[in-house]
Amino acid sequence: MKAMILDAQGQPLRLAEVPRPKPEADQVLLEVRACGVCRTDLHVMDGDLQHPSLPLVLGHEIVGVVVEKGARVERFMLGQRLGVPWLGHTCGHCRYCASGSENLCDAAEFTGYTLNGGYAEFALADQRYCFALPNGYPDAEAAPLLCAGLIGYRSLVAAGDARRLGIYGFGAAAHIIAQVARWQGREIFAFTKPGDVDGQQFARQLGATWAGDADSAPPQEMDAAILFAPVGDLVPQALRHIVKGGTVVCAGIHMSNIPEFPYAILWGERCVRSIANLTRRDGEEFFAIAPKAGVRTEVTRFPLESANAALQQLRAGEIRGAAVLITS
Repeated sequence: MKAMILDAQGQPLRLAEVPRPKPEADQVLLEVRACGVCRTDLHVMDGDLQHPSLPLVLGHEIVGVVVEKGARVERFMLGQRLGVPWLGHTCGHCRYCASGSENLCDAAEFTGYTLNGGYAEFALADQRYCFALPNGYPDAEAAPLLCAGLIGYRSLVAAGDARRLGIYGFGAAAHIIAQVARWQGREIFAFTKPGDVDGQQFARQLGATWAGDADSAPPQEMDAAILFAPVGDLVPQALRHIVKGGTVVCAGIHMSNIPEFPYAILWGERCVRSIANLTRRDGEEFFAIAPKAGVRTEVTRFPLESANAALQQLRAGEIRGAAVLITS
């Protein structure tokens, strides 16, 4: 089968012919139809996230069809369309798994990082960490839901019942979760890179009340803010613009260092918190909500062989919505 291989961090991916994998007892083998290109893939490729399992197939927003399954697989049928997210396996018995916080499991495995992912014609996945996808989403449009959507949803829940919500970084996750937030009746203030007029217009088209540069002040104080941009300097910026008792949610798996800031902007029971991975419950809830909220994803399609070009365009901020590899 064809796959795009990461041999070493800091290098481009290599197109290769590799053996088609065989599923173990609890695994399904998927014929990949589409795989989203996520900023986390860039963090793995560039070395921001260390110690990946090399050589590696990136990709953790996988949409595929079951073509083979292991002896113990009972949840899914041959021919069924599934989605595979970032969280690929947990131990199932540690204190985090036992309490419903499996996203914090110290023995967790991650698709496209410690497990081979979906930048390939076929991919293996643990049946326990796959999702049946809602109807109404074509393969390419469904792919971004599996990380941008899920992490965005977990971040939105972490923001509490904030009625006036700031979103910093209007990429794949923001363009999905802004639709959910508007459906919930929230008011959205969108922050983009300075001068990104197209991004700001995109945010307004998706229902943002206001859109401006990330270094600008919003027209009113916000109840909470979600930072999808992996820029530590934005944390004190957001803190200055939220109400007392408000929350700043750092949604990325990697972020540049947060600079020193005065305690006065944290005081007043303001909170800074991070989001780590996702749980299966997040998926169950989000995939039930997305169709009701009328969530639609905007995607730019690339053939599998053009994965490096897709990653470079994502790095340069040239993707509107999400980039998706079409593999079959």
